[in-house]
Amino acid sequence: MPHGLHARPRLLGPNVFLEVRCLDMRACGLEECPGTSVGRRRPRSAVRPVESELVRLRIARAHRGRLGRTSVGGMLLLALFSVAVTGCTRAGSAEPANPTAKQSVPVTVATAELRDVPVQVRNIARAEPYLTVTVKPQVSGQISNIHFKEGQHVTEGEILVSIDARPFEAALQQAEAVLAKEEALAVDAEAQAKWQTELHGRGDAAQREYETAVAQAAALRAAVQADRAAVAKARLDLEYCFIRAPISGQTGARLADAGNVVKANETALVVLNQVSPLYVTFSVPEGLLGGIRMHQAAGALPVAVEFPSAAEPAEPAELTFINNQVDTTTGMIVLKATCPNQEHRLWPGQFLQAVLTLATLQDAVVVPARAVQIGQRGQFVYVVKDDATVEARAVETGVAAGEQVVIETGVAAGERVVTDGQLRLTPGASVQIREAQPPAASRPQEAKP
Repeated sequence: MPHGLHARPRLLGPNVFLEVRCLDMRACGLEECPGTSVGRRRPRSAVRPVESELVRLRIARAHRGRLGRTSVGGMLLLALFSVAVTGCTRAGSAEPANPTAKQSVPVTVATAELRDVPVQVRNIARAEPYLTVTVKPQVSGQISNIHFKEGQHVTEGEILVSIDARPFEAALQQAEAVLAKEEALAVDAEAQAKWQTELHGRGDAAQREYETAVAQAAALRAAVQADRAAVAKARLDLEYCFIRAPISGQTGARLADAGNVVKANETALVVLNQVSPLYVTFSVPEGLLGGIRMHQAAGALPVAVEFPSAAEPAEPAELTFINNQVDTTTGMIVLKATCPNQEHRLWPGQFLQAVLTLATLQDAVVVPARAVQIGQRGQFVYVVKDDATVEARAVETGVAAGEQVVIETGVAAGERVVTDGQLRLTPGASVQIREAQPPAASRPQEAKP
């Protein structure tokens, strides 16, 4: 291109332009001539204003006389720039050598196994005392002594509270004295009746005297019986002064202290709860009632009582009660299991987990529950074939047992299913099996310095 030719930037390739200006500013003699430059496409905001275009036109007219001398060199330079830019453009847009190459997807797998799976019903439960008794006095009086401590385990017949017995001892003595008097009168009346009977037999006694003696003896015999009952009542009242535990169980808070005057059958002294055995109460949906009753007819149904802490072993129990009606507001029915609770691990009011076992499925195919996916056509799993590719296979699931689920149809024992990495899989995709990471709780922890 001749020296002195000024032109607009020319596009040579994607985002590449060539701007030719004077190669020798000294020969040009114009200070506005910056030379020749090659660069990237300028944004519209970087284009020079109209004044810059007028300057370019003036430079072009001034250099028009020198076109002949530099035309050959300029054309060679333009050709070199064109070749260089074209090579860069092709090199920058080159595609990978094998764009269709497939990469294996890393996944974790598990093997379908045959297991005996229990059919279970789980729900939240609450422990309830087998028996609850509110201890009240049967005689009125002043409390003289408290014989138990709050929260103590007491046995049946153990003395809990003593009431001042002196008034009742005096009443007993009085009743016994009245009985002795009546017994003496009864003996005399019997003798009089016997004598009058002999006289009446010989005809020496009047009829009236005979009848009176016999009636007097009978009245005194009845009086003796009444006095004996009064003595028994006095002795019973005296015994009631020593209040005993009606059942074996745990005592609650003390409701009356020594020195208080209590009234018969009104004042509560303490509440006893029998905790061994103990009830575990829980509810199940009414739809399960038929199956529960059917399995219960075949034999006792075991219940495992689990604690909130998984580290504690479960307590064994047995289903012993099904309520006689369904709650119409919730559609649930109340069940009760009886737990021996020999070690008193369960406590009334405690919230637990009741696991009712109805039956056991023999040799069922199980896989991890996380292997089962849900698609447009239902549930499916990815089965790893021998050639390290996967197949999406529809399955029908059954009952769940912890982290495992029963596969009724679709997977056979011994087949491998994908448990992690399903999001990147498609049918026929190649997989790379990696070792499953252990749970965080089971990973060894480094010792701290």
